[in-house]
Amino acid sequence: MDYYSSQINNLIEQFATLPGIGQKTAQRLAFHVLNMPEDNVKRLSEALIEARTNIHYCKECFTLTDQELCPICQDQARDHRTIMVVENTRDLAAYEKTGKYHGVYHVLHGAISPMLGIGPGDIRLKELMVRLEGDVDEVIVATNSSLEGETTAMYISKLIKPTGIKVTRIASGVPVGGDLEYIDEVTLLRALEGRTEL
Repeated sequence: MDYYSSQINNLIEQFATLPGIGQKTAQRLAFHVLNMPEDNVKRLSEALIEARTNIHYCKECFTLTDQELCPICQDQARDHRTIMVVENTRDLAAYEKTGKYHGVYHVLHGAISPMLGIGPGDIRLKELMVRLEGDVDEVIVATNSSLEGETTAMYISKLIKPTGIKVTRIASGVPVGGDLEYIDEVTLLRALEGRTEL
């Protein structure tokens, strides 16, 4: 038996499709939105539509941006000869919070996982290799310490070593199985400073 009208149920169902949102949280969010002033609801819906319409991949590092190049790639003060490879944009943001890394990034948008059917061609490795044709001194592999992250790191190392570019891996300050986006800045900084050559 439905307790709410079809539109309320629809709103709850839409919130429940978001990651990490269960039925009770979806219900709370739905009623929160229904109790918001109409102008706030309009701003929220416009922000969602504008973000979905205007945000795309940076043409150089493949992070999400609303410009051709993201602010990091545009910044000439950054060290463009050092590229940190991360699995997703949230990992990039985690390293940026440390304020201690001054190179640029390359976002893979995933990791190699044969169990899930994700191979090297399914992540942004070709684009990384194209970038390495430029003037690059070091590639820091900062994939997660999961089985998929380690597999991806080893694959990247084998791809890059023949080019003569230095390849390093972040140190084990990052716990095995941990996602970079949830790790504190001090641990991330120690992992960066203690990176080792692959």
